[in-house]
Amino acid sequence: MRRLLLTIFAVLVPLGLLACSGRSANSADPPAPPMSGTGNVGIPVGPIPGPGQPAALPSNPYADNPVAIQDGRRLFLWYNCAGCHGGHAGGGMGPSLRDKDWIYGGDPAHIFDSILEGRAHGMPAWGTKIPEDQIWKLVAYIKSLRTPQEPDPPVAPPEPKTRTVHEPPQ
Repeated sequence: MRRLLLTIFAVLVPLGLLACSGRSANSADPPAPPMSGTGNVGIPVGPIPGPGQPAALPSNPYADNPVAIQDGRRLFLWYNCAGCHGGHAGGGMGPSLRDKDWIYGGDPAHIFDSILEGRAHGMPAWGTKIPEDQIWKLVAYIKSLRTPQEPDPPVAPPEPKTRTVHEPPQ
């Protein structure tokens, strides 16, 4: 009797775990696509790549649009992004957005996700407060940093004047 119970237990526990995961024992279905957003906002980041197929990331509809980039600068100040990232996004208590190296990815889709969902250690999620089109304009502005398209680049401090020392005449 004990052997029968152990056999039943050995068969039912793995089946129960599979049932809890929502997959059948011989299922080859891919996992659900990752979702972006908080609350009712749920946007798939992209299709799940198949064999030999790279993941497609969403593109910014406002990329290289000078009006949208200028609007993104205005929104950057309006939503007080400058309070953490500095007036020209050079950093403050939040990281610089002018750098080439990004912790969570510097391509437009990852920047969009960082704004939408927030990030650990200080970046709040703005997905429930800022409309998606405005987030894309913020992304367009951020991507314009350090380029000729940047609407309001920081002014470099003046070069220190060199003092010429005159030798006394001989």
